[in-house]
Amino acid sequence: MCHPIRTGIVVLALATTLSGPANAAGTVVPFTLNEHHNIVVQATLNGTDALTLMLHTASSDITLTEAAVAASSGLAFPDAHSVKSWGGESDSRVSLGNHLTIGSLSRDDITLWENKDSGAGTDGKFGLDFFQSRMIEVDHDHNLLLTHENLPAKAAQWHRLDMDTSDRDHLFVEAELVIAGQRYKHRFLVHSGYAGGLLLDDEFSSLTGLKEKITVTETGRLKDSFGNTLEVHKGSLPMLVLGTTSLQDVPVGFFTGAVGTQKTSVIGTDVLKHFNLIFNLRARVLHLSHRPDDA
Repeated sequence: MCHPIRTGIVVLALATTLSGPANAAGTVVPFTLNEHHNIVVQATLNGTDALTLMLHTASSDITLTEAAVAASSGLAFPDAHSVKSWGGESDSRVSLGNHLTIGSLSRDDITLWENKDSGAGTDGKFGLDFFQSRMIEVDHDHNLLLTHENLPAKAAQWHRLDMDTSDRDHLFVEAELVIAGQRYKHRFLVHSGYAGGLLLDDEFSSLTGLKEKITVTETGRLKDSFGNTLEVHKGSLPMLVLGTTSLQDVPVGFFTGAVGTQKTSVIGTDVLKHFNLIFNLRARVLHLSHRPDDA
């Protein structure tokens, strides 16, 4: 069916420990969606600081904004390291040996990185590896993150997409795009921090002649988490096929001009919000179910 859209392996060998209720149902963490449909949860740092954090499926790092760091209770940042982001390379301060609680789950010996920016209304970001080897379900119907020790039975009825996790903490899946009547299979990074539909890499955009084949509705600027600014063109892709679901008129962005460094295509929140998801990182599989309210 076509639905209008309108609008090393990632399971790392961590030295930290994860504690929380151990039962067959796993744990449940409520979330909200901000204005860009980023997944936002409440957290506590070092037992004192209340934080609002965004789930970032394209990173294993736990980061705080400069503003959140300034408001924190005595965080120590003894060192800085050079880190890479979309817009280039930047220095980021690092704080070691912290304790973070999200819902009923806690981890010790947390390393925090300082960034300039995060998702709208959030103090920072955390990745799926916070949950370690547990399976993570994103239930958009009820705004819940659920963890599972074993794959839920309902996943047998969901579509299964193999995930490529060879690029450290990045999760890639294959999707099909329809551009000017032609079909292209392409690899995408699953990125819950990208507030858009699709972001296409420079090589794919150039080879397909994308700028001439879709209507560009807007030229704007995209700021990465370190404050680097890039120019992006935005338009509408006729069709995206993800699993067994076809989405029409999907928002798409791409870079042109002097940037020439966007090497990865991205699936963002304007697509992910239309699915319930289970990240089975042990098996390197993403299970997804198109949401009934889009039928």
